[in-house]
Amino acid sequence: MLDVVVSAVAGAALGLSLAAPPGPMNAVIAEESVLRGWNSGFRAGLGAMTADACFFVLALAGVVAVVREAPVVRGVMVGVGGLLMLYFAYGAARDANRTFTAESDADDTRGFRKAFALAITNPYQIIWWLTAGVGLLNERSYDLLSGVVGDALTVTTGGPVIVVGFFGGIALWIAGFPAALVAAGRRVDSFAPAVAYLSAVVLALAGLSFLFDAATTLA
Repeated sequence: MLDVVVSAVAGAALGLSLAAPPGPMNAVIAEESVLRGWNSGFRAGLGAMTADACFFVLALAGVVAVVREAPVVRGVMVGVGGLLMLYFAYGAARDANRTFTAESDADDTRGFRKAFALAITNPYQIIWWLTAGVGLLNERSYDLLSGVVGDALTVTTGGPVIVVGFFGGIALWIAGFPAALVAAGRRVDSFAPAVAYLSAVVLALAGLSFLFDAATTLA
């Protein structure tokens, strides 16, 4: 039973390693959260998480690895992602001075669509699946207490427990991160537009970087 818990925690840590680092996805989640409330921020996170679920299925089928061997495909993906980031950066800056609202329209899926579109065209997401994701998918057992006196403490990869833990870690982030931003935004009047402008800057810089990467890859 302890090994099951340890494997689940290890999966959650892997999920957080993908979801938590600063970047375009969290910029979109932050923008949606502070301008439109927790629901919109959470839906944006679901968009990114859905893209990861797609990558998970593609990785199982071996399709993700093909991108590494096809520079033209990778270059086109990077270029499309860069253009999308610049477009969304413009939208974030344009909407930065909107009045903060705690409740957003239940039918508003713009955050979901934005985050999904960015994540599914993000080559660095694929790189994660080609590196850390490999450890998630390969069937192996690791003794965390190897060489240490005491009982074995085993993490098993490639099974349902660590996969559930992985997506559980992502779910924890996409629920907690928007909640923290909304709570802070309610206390500081200038917080929401500041986060929105910062999100616009992050998206714009990432977009320019992606376009440069695409140009050098396709040249």
